Amino acid sequence: MSLSIECKKRPENIKANALRREGIIPATLYGHDGTESMQLTVDQKEAALMLRDVTVDETIIDVNIPDLSWNGQAVVKEIQAHPWKRNLIHLSFCYVKPEA
Repeated sequence: MSLSIECKKRPENIKANALRREGIIPATLYGHDGTESMQLTVDQKEAALMLRDVTVDETIIDVNIPDLSWNGQAVVKEIQAHPWKRNLIHLSFCYVKPEA
């Protein structure tokens, strides 16, 4: 079973807490273009469903960013959650180079 998630490019002038109130989680994709990182957003419900089957630094996920016409594979590098409410706060993905 292949896991996948659809992300969107994060708007520049909107604060992270405003996004979270709308049910959107901020995320970052590292290494997709060398040392560059990309600021993204993910639907909270979609992320929570995906994270049920994910092991940090191990599970490969197909990441789709239609806004930027980018598709690739990544692993979840870090999951940030509220300490006692367990609400998602932020996700970090690390790009995985396809094997030749």
